[in-house]
Order: sequence, then structure tokens, then C-alpha cells
Amino acid sequence: MATTHHKLIILGGGPAGLTAGLYAARARMDHLLIEKGAEGGQVLLTDWVDNYPGFPEGISGFDLAEKMLAHAKRFELNSMFANVLSMNISQKPIQLELEDGNSLTCDSLIICTGAHPRPLDIPGEKELTGKGVSYCATCDAPFYRNQHVAVVGGGNTAVQEASHLTKFADKVTLIHRRDELRATKILQEKAFANSKIEFIWDSTVTAINGQDGVEELELLNKNGDTSTLQVDGIFVLVGVLPNNEMLPLTELKADTGGFIPTDIETRTAVDGVMAAGDIRSKEVRQIINAAGEGATAVLAAENYLTNLN
Repeated sequence: MATTHHKLIILGGGPAGLTAGLYAARARMDHLLIEKGAEGGQVLLTDWVDNYPGFPEGISGFDLAEKMLAHAKRFELNSMFANVLSMNISQKPIQLELEDGNSLTCDSLIICTGAHPRPLDIPGEKELTGKGVSYCATCDAPFYRNQHVAVVGGGNTAVQEASHLTKFADKVTLIHRRDELRATKILQEKAFANSKIEFIWDSTVTAINGQDGVEELELLNKNGDTSTLQVDGIFVLVGVLPNNEMLPLTELKADTGGFIPTDIETRTAVDGVMAAGDIRSKEVRQIINAAGEGATAVLAAENYLTNLN
């Protein structure tokens, strides 16, 4: 099987990866971007993006990803579709093993493998995703003006997003499986003081019903009692899961959630390896900061490669 070498490999083609690819291609670096599916990442699952600078009327997630890709290709982005099964980052050059049996080596690596929302894994969730089931209130809250929505979760993100939703929705029902929130006290105080937020405690959502959109939730109380709740949408905010199955987590000193810590310049614990976008250990996961991190990572990689010579 063949082995091909590049000075820089970018693993992942979401907003972070595409921005990194744009910067690398424009700098005429010897680079390769690897994506195992479709370029765009989670953006492709976002019906409408209303908060990305430069698009005052908003833009669909698909169109934004397409424009990012076209921008990078304008500078002759070098990319390929492949599934990376494993990698060796403990020696140089770094080696990546592909599913097809071939391997790639590089002097510097930018990890942009991203993350995916932790699903509830209940009936109706997958079928109605994008049709009332959402995983980002910051992204989709404006679509629920004067409507009733539910939020599932009890941590900081769920409580913050519930408060954000009240700027648009008439009513927000927060459903939590425990009898108290896990969010910090100041966030709890703000939520409890908000007249638009109601709480359903000790309950889980067992099914999401609807034809062309979300219409009803089936609930199960810890005592075994069942009930239904009529809503126009549901925001599932029970965390995200990193796409890290191909990464050497111990060497990268992954946090307890499996995300990769970096310094402010996106450098990981391994020399020559950067991480950008949703795979990073951080609080905010938005398209805009993923793109910024992708640019930062290429500049860090370029500096690393220059010092190698």
C-alpha cells in the first residue's frame, strides 16, 4: 500500500477545517485536507444560519458550507475523502492509517474532527430533526417567535439556552430528569425569576410525535407516571460527544469528556499538532469561533514548520 507525505494535514472539513484549508492553500503550503463525509460538518444539519457575519439576510447551513468550500477551492485547496482509522503522533513524521489500507504522513497536523450533539435516542427524534427538533437554541431560537418550546437538560447550556429562547418564544418548558438543576446558581436564579420559563422535574422525554413538525412530547416521571406535552419545538441540550475515535487521547491529554485541550494558539500537548473547532476542550461551540480557530491553527502550524528548518 502507498504512503504519501505532506507538510500539513488538516483532519476534518467543517468550518474549522475549511478555514484552515483556505489559509493553508492561500499560503501555498504543502497541505491536504481529509474529510470522511461531506464538507461542512454540523453546519449541513443547520436549516438556517442567522448569525454568521457577512450574511445580513441569513443563509442556509448547506449554502454556507458550500461557500466556505468554494472559497478554499479558489486558492486550490488540496482535499480528499478518506476515513482515518488511527494515527501515530508520538514520532515524526506523524502517520495516519486510512480505512483503504493506505497511509499518510505529515510534519504537522491540525485536528478538526468536531463533535456531534448527544441525542436522546428516542422515537421521533431523528425523523423530526430540523423539523422542530434542534440542538442549538442560539442558532434556531428566532424561528419560534410566539410559540411554546421545550428544553431538555439541566446544565449550564440548557439553562442559558432556555433563557435565550424566552426572547422569542411565548413559553419555554424546561424538562429535567432530576429534581434540581446542575447549572451554576446565578444561572438558576435568572431562570427561576423568568416568568416565561416553567419546569417539569424528575421526568424524561420518551418520544417525540408529529407529522410535518413537532407537535407533542411523551413524558415519563420517575414515579412511573406518563403524560404528554403539546409543544411547537424541542431543544435537546444534554451535551455533545467528540468525534475522537481515531485520536490517541492519552498523548493528547484529552479531558474527561474526550475533548482536546489546547493553548490559546490551538497548540495541543504534542509538538506540531493543533486542534480547532468543536473537538477542542472549551465552552463555546459556534461556527464563527470554529472558523477563527481554524485560521489560528494554520498560523501556528506554519510557525512550527518554519522553525523545523
